[in-house]
Amino acid sequence: MDIVRIIIAIFIPPLGVFLQVGLGGHFWLNILLTLFGYVPGLVHAIWVIAKK
Repeated sequence: MDIVRIIIAIFIPPLGVFLQVGLGGHFWLNILLTLFGYVPGLVHAIWVIAKK
């Protein structure tokens, strides 16, 4: 299931984080990072998904 989340995170990073942790702090941080740039949001999303 993590592979599916990572593939989703490649296209929409906040959605991948949401599927992993829900509406927690990591989700809102990822929204902010994605607004600053796609790459920071992507890196954070993959980190959150791989960490669990």
